[in-house]
Amino acid sequence: MNVKYTTRATATGGRDGTARSEDGRFEAKLSTPAELGGSGGEGTNPEQLFAAGYAACFIGALRLAGRTMKVDIPASVNVTATVGIGPRTEGGFGITASLVVDLPGIDATVANDLVELAYTICPCSNATRNNVDVGLSLA
Repeated sequence: MNVKYTTRATATGGRDGTARSEDGRFEAKLSTPAELGGSGGEGTNPEQLFAAGYAACFIGALRLAGRTMKVDIPASVNVTATVGIGPRTEGGFGITASLVVDLPGIDATVANDLVELAYTICPCSNATRNNVDVGLSLA
């Protein structure tokens, strides 16, 4: 793989600590959700961060898919990612993800083709494929 960009972030204190990118552009307080036995405090959590990152990444993939298919992707495109976490029957914990894609003004058949192509392009989709149950749907 020809790596074009590398970043680094450091977490301290785990789910009830902080996370910060090495360049300081991103910094977040972390809190464990009450549903996972935590305080449910003010901070964010890894699942929220993953959901936001996956949604943004998928929009980038949709734009590339649009260029490939010669379809203009509207500026108002949005993706809502839902990420779940829970114990696996095999032990440990696992996550699930679903993406709801809103492509205003694009025919549903074309939109479905764009979503399918974007799923093959998106780095987050490629990283989770065959490991995370990912649902895809149109808004």
